[in-house]
Order: sequence, then C-alpha cells, then structure tokens
Amino acid sequence: MLSKDRVRNSGAKLKQAAIGFRVHSGWAAAVVVSLDKGVPCVLTRQRVHLVETFNYTFRQPFHTARDLPLNEAREFVARVEADAEKLAREAIRRLQSELGAIGIKLSNCALLLSSARSLPELEKILASHSLVHTADGELFREAILRASSRCGLKAVSIKERELLDHAKKALRVQPAALLRRLTALGKPLGSPWSQDEKFAALAAWLALSGASNQRRMKSGSTAA
Repeated sequence: MLSKDRVRNSGAKLKQAAIGFRVHSGWAAAVVVSLDKGVPCVLTRQRVHLVETFNYTFRQPFHTARDLPLNEAREFVARVEADAEKLAREAIRRLQSELGAIGIKLSNCALLLSSARSLPELEKILASHSLVHTADGELFREAILRASSRCGLKAVSIKERELLDHAKKALRVQPAALLRRLTALGKPLGSPWSQDEKFAALAAWLALSGASNQRRMKSGSTAA
C-alpha cells in the first residue's frame, strides 16, 4: 500500500518515480522510489502476484507443461503468460493512478535479470530440466517487461549479479556503504524489507537517476 505519510512529506518536491522489480516464480517484489535532490525515497513496496491461482501448477508453468501434449503445453504457457502480463499491468496502472493523484508520475521501470542464456523453442525447453527452471523465471520477467511497455514506462534491465558493481560505479558508493543505505531506506516501512526489496529499490534508484546503461528492455517472449 502507498505510504501516504511519506508521500505527504515529500510529494511537493518529488515529481517522478521509478518501480523496481525482483522476480520469483509467480510473484515479484516491487519497490517504488523517487529522488529528492538526488536522495532516494521509498514511496511504497508491494508483492505483486503474477498468477491468478497461486499454486505450483501456475507458478511453475513450464514444469506443468512438461506433463502435457505439446499443443496443450503451448496453450497453457501462453495462458499463464497472458495472465501474468495482465496482473502486472493492473498493478502498475494502479500505482500510476495512486501516485498521479498526489502529483507524482511513475515514469520508469527497472527489472533485475538472471544470468540465463537465451531460450530455444518450447519443445527443446520441455526436454531439458535446467531449461524448464530457467523458463519459469523468464516467463514472469517477460510479462513484467511487456506490461511496463504497455503502461508507457521507460524501462531498463540490469543483471542481478552486476547490480552492486554497477551501482558502485554509477553512484560512486562502495557496496558495503550502499547496502547500509538500502537497509536504512526500508526502516520507516518495517517488514518485509529483505534482499528482494533492497535490490528492487536499488534498481529503481538507478533507473530513475538515469545511471543505468544496461540494454533497453524489449517486449516479446523468449520462450515461445
């Protein structure tokens, strides 16, 4: 939920905001950040569900698809993809509306990436246990990517393993000091403020500051 007290205290100065996502199977940690004279401020954090039914069948769609005939598997994966994009889009638009009502524009998005290689066609994915694991995560990342594009957000993606090193160079803050700052950012909000929220906040901070020079995110599934 949007922290109205934090927004009320800073809303007059904060004109733009960014949302950072760290994705898991079927859900994502999402943190919205604004900058006040270059200093990050967390406006809200949420756990966005990316499946209509939060169980193994839908949270692990490629695992489920392995037990289906190929045509049915393709249809099932496509349905989960469509639902995930719809849920992500609804969450983003809801935040855009809430922030817009207090004069803040949610204009940027940052998505943390795995280090996985590009995925082949569906039949080859389903034949490989390791690719099935990879594809489950990539499906939900791609859904957020497409939803962000449809909501008009300027989106960047950052490989998670490179996040702290990139932030060190871009923000000129050593990783240890940066992690302390990220921990302090979440104290006014209370729990949960785990690595999920910290990394999502940092990604949003980089996107909003214009510091990220990672590849622009492009729409379209990698697991077709």
